[in-house]
Parts: sequence; C-alpha cells; structure tokens
Amino acid sequence: MRVLRIIARLNVGGPARHVVWLAEALEKEGFETLLVTGTVPPGEDDMSGFAAAHGVTPLVIPSMSRELSPRDAVTIWKLWRLMRRFRPDVVHTHTAKAGAAGRLAGLLYRLTSRRRPLFVHTFHGHVFHGYYSRFKTWIFLTIERFLARANTGRIVVLSEQQRREIHERFRVGRAEQFVVVPLGMEIAPHPAFGHPLPAARGEGPLTIGIVGRLAPIKNHDLFLRVAARLRDEARFVVYGDGAERPRLERLAAELGLGDRVVFAGTRDVAEIYPSIDILALTSRNEGTPLAILEAMAAGVPVVATAVGGVVDLLGRVEARGDGFDVRERGITAAPDDERGLAGGVRRFLRDPALRAGISERSRTYAQKTHSRERLAADIIRVYREGPHHRR
Repeated sequence: MRVLRIIARLNVGGPARHVVWLAEALEKEGFETLLVTGTVPPGEDDMSGFAAAHGVTPLVIPSMSRELSPRDAVTIWKLWRLMRRFRPDVVHTHTAKAGAAGRLAGLLYRLTSRRRPLFVHTFHGHVFHGYYSRFKTWIFLTIERFLARANTGRIVVLSEQQRREIHERFRVGRAEQFVVVPLGMEIAPHPAFGHPLPAARGEGPLTIGIVGRLAPIKNHDLFLRVAARLRDEARFVVYGDGAERPRLERLAAELGLGDRVVFAGTRDVAEIYPSIDILALTSRNEGTPLAILEAMAAGVPVVATAVGGVVDLLGRVEARGDGFDVRERGITAAPDDERGLAGGVRRFLRDPALRAGISERSRTYAQKTHSRERLAADIIRVYREGPHHRR
C-alpha cells in the first residue's frame, strides 16, 4: 500500500511529531510512504532534525506555506504531478492548509486518472475560531465543508470533544465519515518519563512551566498574568520560541516578574519535564495538546484551559473549586479566566496529596492509552477499512 502524507510545515509542535512517528511506524509495517511538507517560516523552529533522527526524509514543496497565497495554485499543481508519479492508494493530509491543497490536488488527480485513492484528513486542531478574522474564518470553513463532501473518505479527529465541535457545531462532514483516533506519542524508554513524581522532588518553591510555540493562539499573556498573581508562591518558566517572544518578555518586565519568570527557549522533553512541577496550558483553541500528554507521561500534573480535546484528556469533573474544576487527571478553568486558572494552580501548590494522586493516574492513563504503537495501529485500520461511502 502506497501512502502519501502531506503537512504544511514541520514546525515545533504536536502535528510535526505525529506525522514523523507515523511515517516511521508505517515503514516498519511494510507500507511505502512519502511525507510531503512545506517550509517553516522565519520565527518558528524547524523540526527537520527530529524527522532525520527518526529516519524520515520529507519531500519539501517550498511554495506550500501556512497563509493563503497565490502560490497555492503552484502547490496544488505540484501535488497533482506528485500523485501522478507516486500513484498513492491513500492520501492522508494533516492541518488545514495541507488538507485544502492536498484534497484539491486530489480532485484533479481523480479527474485525470483511473485510480481512486482513499483521502483521509486529520484535524489536529481547527482554525474555526481564535485564529483569523470573521471573513477569513468563513472562507476556511466554506472550503472545509466543500472538501468534506467532494473529496474526503475519512475525517480523523483526536477526541470526541473535537468531533462534536467540528461536526455538530461547525457542520463539517457527515457523521459516518468521522473516526476518533487519540494522539499517540513516544513514551518508553524516553528518559523524560522515568523520573520520580514531582511531589517527591526537592524543597523550595515549585516551578510552573508552559510548553509550546510562542504564538497568539497559545495565549501566553494569560500565563504571565497568572504568574504575576502568584509571584510570591512559585517560580515560572516558558519553554518554546516564536515571533511573540520579544513582546512577551516586555510584558513580563511590565508585570514586575523579574527573575520569577525564565524564557528558556526550545528544549528537548528530557530537559523540560524533570525541571517543572506543574504544567500550565493557556490556549484559546486546541486539538489534543502534545504538551499535556508529555506532562502526563512524565507524572507532571496539569492546569489548563478547558478547550478542544483538553477535557477528554483530563477526564470527568470530580470537584468544583472557585472558578476551576478538579478532574480525574488535572484541573481546568474557562478560557482566558485569569482568576480561575490562578486558583487552579494555587490548589496544586497547596495540596501535595492531590498533585501526587493526579500524577499517578495521569501517568498510567498516558502509558495505556496514548502510545505511538496504538496510534499507528489505529491509523492503519482506518486505511484498510476505507471510507463508509466511496464517491
């Protein structure tokens, strides 16, 4: 089986790791697979080195970028030519831009070829709120609705919450097209995931970390405002890089955070999770955040905004606090709720038993449910089952 997989760019984040792990796993299972990617723009870290370390060499199409552009026509034409050469049995697209370009090229391929590959699209998140203006969002949503009808056999989402949002709220696709495939990751024998639980480490103030690219959708402003509320109770570290960094460093100074917040840049997971006691996630929109899964596997408790697949990862509500919910595997607050998020962090800071219990449950859950081996098996099953209704 030949599988052509397309992603807009290999920038730092969950989608890039996801496609590399899948490419490696598919090769081991005897698939002939080709990963196609665009270029990473200035200000974002490139994960080509991560791909190389896993034996994956992507084919780069320089005209494929994140933003809408006249060059998209060139990208579609190049993808169409590639399909004619590679003759895929499955075309699997990841992220919005690659999903649009790949499936539009696929329409041309179907019109000019007798082959009828299965087209699969994975929503790692979505761009239907929190990213663009209302008009541009409408354009993206219209394109997604059209492509779901015209050239998509299966739509993969990472969580049930994401399926409800994309299909029921935004009316993309038919119910029978959707399949929930939770994110998988490299867990063992990674050195980050064999350390003692954070509750058992050292004395002194605990460290709250945030992990992710420095982009508006991640809402690091909220993290810094929470840090300002709790400056006398904990230390704070920002892992990741991006165009927002200079502005965020200025904001930290304006909030008087001084040496209470460290901007540590992009680091390997083996450095990140042993160095923090609590992970904070402040995003306005998410699919299934890899940072939360990594923290859970490392036994680091999580406080997050209740967006996208976060609520599925952290489980049902077990108790309600003042502006936050204590869940089976973490604490959530409403998006952009500074007071609620600070309250959730403070609850962890003052309750070592709660931290230890959630850490243990989270680690067990991640190892059982989110291995990359399970991810590969689920995706291979999607490929082999095909669409419910071939067009």
